[in-house]
Amino acid sequence: MFESHILSLSIWLPIVAGVLVLFTGGDQNARLARWIALAGSLASFLVTLPLYTRFNFADGGFQFQEGYNWIPSFNIHYHLGVDGIAVPLILLTSFTTFIVVLAAWEIIQKRVAQYMAALLIMSGLMIGVFCALDAILYYVFWEAMLIPMFLVIGVWGGPNRVYATIKFFLYTLLGSLLMLVAFIYLYHQSNSFELVDYYQLPLSLNVQILIFMAFFMAFAVKIPMWPVHTWLPDAHVEAPTGGSVVLAAIMLKLGAYGFLRFAMPIAPDAANYLSGFMITLSLIAIVYIALVALVQQDMKKLIAYSSISHMGFVTLGLFIFNPLGMEGGIVQMISHGFISAALFLCVGVLYDRMHSRQIADYGGVVNTMPAFAAFAVLFALANTGLPGTSGFVGEFLVILGSLQVNFWFAFLAATIMIFGAAYTLWMVKRVFFGAIANSHVAELKDINKREFFILGLLALMVLGFGIYPQPLTEMTHATVSQLLAHLAQSKLPGI
Repeated sequence: MFESHILSLSIWLPIVAGVLVLFTGGDQNARLARWIALAGSLASFLVTLPLYTRFNFADGGFQFQEGYNWIPSFNIHYHLGVDGIAVPLILLTSFTTFIVVLAAWEIIQKRVAQYMAALLIMSGLMIGVFCALDAILYYVFWEAMLIPMFLVIGVWGGPNRVYATIKFFLYTLLGSLLMLVAFIYLYHQSNSFELVDYYQLPLSLNVQILIFMAFFMAFAVKIPMWPVHTWLPDAHVEAPTGGSVVLAAIMLKLGAYGFLRFAMPIAPDAANYLSGFMITLSLIAIVYIALVALVQQDMKKLIAYSSISHMGFVTLGLFIFNPLGMEGGIVQMISHGFISAALFLCVGVLYDRMHSRQIADYGGVVNTMPAFAAFAVLFALANTGLPGTSGFVGEFLVILGSLQVNFWFAFLAATIMIFGAAYTLWMVKRVFFGAIANSHVAELKDINKREFFILGLLALMVLGFGIYPQPLTEMTHATVSQLLAHLAQSKLPGI
């Protein structure tokens, strides 16, 4: 019984918990709101664990499926299912939600219930995106999750939060409308909103290209790919720490997941035809955005640009069409989720104490916060792709996969190891080492037990997947093989 409804529980448990938190009322019940949110986020994470323990690794298809009629007159269903690509992302989402609820424990003092509720509801909606196998159900979850993120940035964000939220909302909404147009066209061709029906549709190359580009506009903005990336640094800088963590760790992955679930299998010939275009944009993101990160003075902006560069690695891995590249891209998604979350939390720790994100305002932090500095340097080195950390595994697999396709793809992709080390170590040197130049740094106190626990959990994940990535690669292997076989079976001659 439990197993047959595990996906619905994963989606609706955090949403119900979020609604319960809202009912706690104003800030006079902030303590109760925090405890309900923590219990809800922990329960949500525990509910998703059986997705891994009961997953059939040899099956590349959809598992744990649930299906009910929703709007029969339009053949719309509440249809859920997951495969080896979706499950790791669902686990990442529920784990990250628990982390951000705990991270906001003492930091958010105003409208606590509303903040916690927004995080929980957003978590459920994002899990819904990873589970939905009906196009309209997917679209509802996809658009609905914008609202809590809009509120998180717009209510608890920085001084320019209104500009950042409107820019974020408009970019993502406009791309999504084109995706809806593609869904409506596919419905007219198949009289169905089921994804599996779309995978079998025989479409001409020109139609596939138009559908692929409609999906591209929705997913490229979300990743975000160059040149539609400009909303992300603004959103990160203005967002509270929890908002930045969710944005970097999960929301950016929704775009890459969309390519894997929709654009590539529905329009396989167009994906092959436009692969050169996608690879070019990915390489520009990897190299150019890494150079942009080099000149940033704000720590959050530097990590935001770093995220864009690393997500370029993901799209490169997906569009070179070989197992190493695609599995590497998926590993990179999960790894980047842990590392970017950890880096934004580290910036949040410093900001809570100093109320500044400017690199120039720091220096010598290791002298007053040695435990924190140890964690921060570990995560920074993971961000550069240090062997032994999860940051190395995904990048190494993508570079190997690229080398099988084209030497220059691999050469340009490998420059991230150099540029990534340059901008990350430059920040580490300026912030953590050297003499204490600021009297406020001399007064800093090291991390408390709650902060140590959060950063310790993330450090275990980064090192665990760096040393032993097999649980993740094993889970994705059958699904990736099935997707690549589908992409290789071109329906059109000469493609």
